[in-house]
Amino acid sequence: MKLENIPNPIIIQDFITESGANYHSIPLNFTLAGKSLYSAPIVLVNHALTGNSQVTGENGWWNDLIGEGKTIDTSVYTILAFDIPGNGSNSFLIDNYHDFTARDVARIFIEGIKALEIEKLFAVIGGSVGGGIAWEILALEPNITENLIPIASDWKSTDWLIANCFLQEQILNNSSKPIEDARIHAMLCYRSPESFKEKFQRTINQDLLIFNIESWLAHHGKKLQKRFQLSSYKLMNQLLKTIDITRNSESFENLMSQTKASIHIVGINSDLFFTAKENVETYEELKKFKDNVFYSEIVSVHGHDAFLIEYKQLDHLLADIFKAETIKK
Repeated sequence: MKLENIPNPIIIQDFITESGANYHSIPLNFTLAGKSLYSAPIVLVNHALTGNSQVTGENGWWNDLIGEGKTIDTSVYTILAFDIPGNGSNSFLIDNYHDFTARDVARIFIEGIKALEIEKLFAVIGGSVGGGIAWEILALEPNITENLIPIASDWKSTDWLIANCFLQEQILNNSSKPIEDARIHAMLCYRSPESFKEKFQRTINQDLLIFNIESWLAHHGKKLQKRFQLSSYKLMNQLLKTIDITRNSESFENLMSQTKASIHIVGINSDLFFTAKENVETYEELKKFKDNVFYSEIVSVHGHDAFLIEYKQLDHLLADIFKAETIKK
């Protein structure tokens, strides 16, 4: 039986965040796609900053990677995805965004997995903040999955990332066009100088008499403003800033030595946000005490956004994980 890719809510009751804020009721939207639940290996897909639980199908933001006959094959796997509560996909919004950290969202997702009576996942995969939440899930529940696949991500937000999130927060709180202006700044972090050079070549938009890079950035700002809410942007930026599996917890080694899961880190050579250097350092740290750890790298001029652009490379890098299960079946 094939599942419908339609959001359904789980109600998480009396949730207390790490900061001590009490939420009487949090609706956690989820979608299921592919094979029916409990009939096949389950892949949890975590969305990035402006994404949602629609990961495959007509409007799926990762449908080049997930679908029938694709890398993550919906004829082999059950695909589970949650909406981060407050991401604007339903009427539930979070005004006090400082109440939440990436770990709180990981705890909410774990509650959702338990509510669905899922005992074990085949893989948890996510890009950017979605990968950070994946790390947090594994740190909280070391036996929850067979494979962790963080892409363009890491187990902690670096000083550089925190600095950019701080600037984003300043723009979101102080600008007269907060979503548009914050998005323009963010695009400078999501892409790379080489990506802009290749795409624009200092050309002029003859209609507007401005540089094409300027009209492109303005377009992306307006586009996001039409589909994203200010409170959602503030919340998602806060989550990106607060990734850290070791905060108020044990050391990285103590946390990660508790899991038998294979960890497949995918970096991007031009990523300005979660740098390849940080990813390699994480890999080398893990290798000191863990055997089933792997590092691979997308080579691209496009920077952080390459995880949404370079599908052929991603397919090649992930094939061994997902195709092995296909052959086993």
